[in-house]
Amino acid sequence: MKTVICGLWHVHAEQYYKTAAEHTEVLGVWEQNEAWRKAFCEKYGLKEFKSLDELLASGADAAIVCTSSDTHAEVMVKLADAKMDIFTEKVLALTTAECEAVEEAVKRNGVKFVISYPHKYGAMAQTVKSVVDSGELGKINYFRFRNVHDGSTGNWLPPHFYNAKECGGGAMIDLGAHGMYLADWILGMPVAASSTFTLACENPETAKKNVDQVEDNAVTVLQYANGAIAINETGFVSHGYPITIEVGGELGWVRSTGKTAEKRTKETKAVVEVPMVEGLPSPLKQFCTGNILPGCGIEEAKNLTKLMEMAYRK
Repeated sequence: MKTVICGLWHVHAEQYYKTAAEHTEVLGVWEQNEAWRKAFCEKYGLKEFKSLDELLASGADAAIVCTSSDTHAEVMVKLADAKMDIFTEKVLALTTAECEAVEEAVKRNGVKFVISYPHKYGAMAQTVKSVVDSGELGKINYFRFRNVHDGSTGNWLPPHFYNAKECGGGAMIDLGAHGMYLADWILGMPVAASSTFTLACENPETAKKNVDQVEDNAVTVLQYANGAIAINETGFVSHGYPITIEVGGELGWVRSTGKTAEKRTKETKAVVEVPMVEGLPSPLKQFCTGNILPGCGIEEAKNLTKLMEMAYRK
């Protein structure tokens, strides 16, 4: 498969290129920021596409989209119309209407679509989901996911990650996306949401970058028709905190903070270790090899944007 890298805005673009290069022929890169594009192409010996139109005419089979979130819809519609399969960084788009435009283009042109939901396929979430699916927890009424880093307090996030227009928000719409798609996977779509967003970083160098004052410490609580609650915690102001998944039900609970998991149910009557299941290939590897698994398609992508619209609604 011949692929192209469409944009270098996202911090994962370099990682995605390396994965794509292992499994496909990468033809080149387009990025509207000329300095970023030149530096990247010189580093990896890649062809520069100096315009999106040049990329669209490259003859590539597929594109990996890493442009800013506010340009996703426009770019992906053009890629689909050029008959290119699409892999995109999350979120799909900033509004449901934009998502529907992408969906229509994907279906109209019969191209493949995959969104980057890596945590869903990792051993940690797969192990927790296997316990949920076994039924031993009974009716699920609680989900919690905490995923944080110190990108703001450590001052390593790039300045454009604080651009409200390009990002659509701050920590929740970026890092918090993982908790949203996992909540959808475990509990489905909620009927209501409420959020608390704060600006907690006091690093003066970060403050110079965060002129739009997007949130760096965030929690969204999702409410479900059957009484269940999901809590999605994220932020750019915490160092070393382990990614945590917890799911509770009427008959027990399961929890994981990485390489191990534990549960307690009416059957076990005590906390016991849960054997970790093997993780599945990442969405990008699925895309590059053509072995696409359920769960990272256009419907799931649309749900994430709907959840973010609910989280940011005032």
